[in-house]
Amino acid sequence: MGKKQKVITEIFNICKEQENYEFNNDLVRTISKQIGFGNPFDVTKLDNIEKFPKILKEEDYFIIHIGGGKHKFIKGIRNGFHDFETISKKNIFEWKYRQSILNEYDTSESNILSVGFNQRIIHDFLYDDIVANPKMYGSRRTKTSINFKVGNDIINASNLQMEIDLTTEYNGIVTVFEGKNNFPGNFAVYQIYFPFLYYYNLKRAKELNINNINCCYLLRKKENGQSITRIYQYTFENPSDMTSIKLVKSAQYNLVKR
Repeated sequence: MGKKQKVITEIFNICKEQENYEFNNDLVRTISKQIGFGNPFDVTKLDNIEKFPKILKEEDYFIIHIGGGKHKFIKGIRNGFHDFETISKKNIFEWKYRQSILNEYDTSESNILSVGFNQRIIHDFLYDDIVANPKMYGSRRTKTSINFKVGNDIINASNLQMEIDLTTEYNGIVTVFEGKNNFPGNFAVYQIYFPFLYYYNLKRAKELNINNINCCYLLRKKENGQSITRIYQYTFENPSDMTSIKLVKSAQYNLVKR
């Protein structure tokens, strides 16, 4: 067990003993110092189930952020995580492109999403039109207060900080993106749900003239020297319920150099 998993395990045992599953960053820093984990800000960032300590899998809990430096263990891992769907062969495409000198320079989320946009993969996937002209807005962090359901839990998150990797807008359609290097088997739903709900609330309050909101998860990996991009579009059938995630469509683009 790594030090990060040891910190989470200790915090979970404390919460379970106290019968209070909420905890804050002060406790995270204290336990991290005791165990010798040098990056307490990373403790609560579990973006796929494989990174969970054994106790969370056995007890069936995951961590949700509730704002203001507070977090909560929520019952029901499958309410907070979603498996990436298998992409059918009919949705796997050979994608010819002229490679930029910066395409493979780094594997950051920003670079992954930039390649998807610059090579018109996002245009083809979302708009079925490689000459479409969507507006692109880069990575940003913002704070918001949101109320939502996760299974039987009602979450009132105040002053919640979230990160949006990329946002596009085209004809009033807003799409929020999360990017990841490699092909993990699952992902934390809150990564796309929080930005979705943020824009949904702006639409409902008529602060922005948004026609529709959706989410995309874009993955990239190199296999046998070839760059492969997978992209998944999701929506939430009930905007106030994080568990209502639904796949709209998915595709894989195998990049072939011209």
